[in-house]
Amino acid sequence: MQPGKTPKPNQRAGGFDAKVEQLRHEIRDRVGERRYEMWLANHISLAIHENRVAVGVGSPFLQTWLMRQFRADFLAAAQCLVGPAATIDVVVDSKLTRELVVTDAPSRSALDNVQSPTAEMSRSEPRSISETRSLTEAANPSAVVVSSSSRGGRRLAALDEFMVSEGNEVAVASAREVVRRPGDTYRLLYLHGPVGCGKTHLLEGIRRGLQEQHGTRTSVLLTAEAFANYFTVALGERTLPAFRQRFRTVDVLLVDDIDFFEGKRAFQEEFLHTVADLIDHGRQVVLTGDRHPRLMTRLPEELVSRIQSGMIGRLEAPDEATRRDIVRQLARRVEGEFTDEALNYVAQKFKHNVRELEGAMNCLQTAGTVSRKPVTLALARRVLAELERDCLRIVRLADIERVVCDLFGVKPVELKSDSRSRTVSQPRMLAMYLARKHTQAAYQEIGKHFGNRNHSTVMSAERKVEGWVQSSAELRVCSQVWRVPELLDTLEQRLLAG
Repeated sequence: MQPGKTPKPNQRAGGFDAKVEQLRHEIRDRVGERRYEMWLANHISLAIHENRVAVGVGSPFLQTWLMRQFRADFLAAAQCLVGPAATIDVVVDSKLTRELVVTDAPSRSALDNVQSPTAEMSRSEPRSISETRSLTEAANPSAVVVSSSSRGGRRLAALDEFMVSEGNEVAVASAREVVRRPGDTYRLLYLHGPVGCGKTHLLEGIRRGLQEQHGTRTSVLLTAEAFANYFTVALGERTLPAFRQRFRTVDVLLVDDIDFFEGKRAFQEEFLHTVADLIDHGRQVVLTGDRHPRLMTRLPEELVSRIQSGMIGRLEAPDEATRRDIVRQLARRVEGEFTDEALNYVAQKFKHNVRELEGAMNCLQTAGTVSRKPVTLALARRVLAELERDCLRIVRLADIERVVCDLFGVKPVELKSDSRSRTVSQPRMLAMYLARKHTQAAYQEIGKHFGNRNHSTVMSAERKVEGWVQSSAELRVCSQVWRVPELLDTLEQRLLAG
């Protein structure tokens, strides 16, 4: 301990828990109270074995980011407590993984089939039970899948907190029906929509509602990527029976972002069998993705048909009235004072998704804290203008071509061909319209890119699409009919997201 520092609380002489607690306080002192509460409190786990300190985090992204931001502080704290030979490992601890929510009381039968390796640390001398559990789960995520530990500590979003609007009311009503009668009304619910429109919020709300209303039912919430990771580990460790028993015996399975499975055959097959087994046994499955299942051309037809046999709910970007409500709700959650004009400006400026609104409010809250003044319209304009400049994305004709081809399932060579088929000509006109809106390219340059067409063809396409927008015309995309404003909004969100 550094000279002058007060003793840390709860330090039992020679006790492992006291040593971990002392290390936690040492880290807090070094990084500062504010940074610790924001980034580390309740977000890391600590384990000590001899000279080695393992810092567990919830995801590979946090692993990389925390290594870059705090590794020096972690190491200095460890050396202060353990000695100059101390080493630091920042590892992914599946107990902290945000995507997986394990029921509070699952069956332990699957646990008996798993012998969890602890990699190289298992070859060390014996250690305390609490230390072994922490390091084992950090090294082996499959152990968490079959464990009886609950997440605890982290608050799931609630369905009642979701802002309902015309663009998402069907999806929200479907989510509430799942909570009311899981596995009864429809055994598979699929929610789709652009990024940041609330799909994960609804999944968490369903899981939370199930806990409150059906406490005896088991449920698992995770991302498609997490499912694939657990499957990969189980495959490598030859524990597939335990993996399948864990996922195929739950009452409710909630999987976020199944777009991840596109083009990954091994994962597709395992996931398909898991979904089919659950549905056939009267269990509930809830999935999310960013597109209608028919537009996921690299998913197996059998999985697509399974999804289509259930309930499909679409979520759209919130309208301005809903955005104003969301911004006011966000303002109540953060410290600071905001004028109505500033909040209305945020709602008008950021139209695409809720995450943009959250980011803007965070910037304004920080600006208000620094200035020690209420956030006015003038301050909001200045701060958010700087934010827009920092986040400016240059859109190229090739970017527009890519997102249009991906959504409509056409090839770039078809988009540039002489074909006048609606399945090609309509995507081509939309691409030309977006090129005029999001690039500085002249009519002639756009025409040349899309098949050596003249400038009058591009002008005609632009007028045609503008007419579709004004009349809210409908276009067919594969087997689904979309309103043109909604279709353009989806294309633009993908375009600006990169």
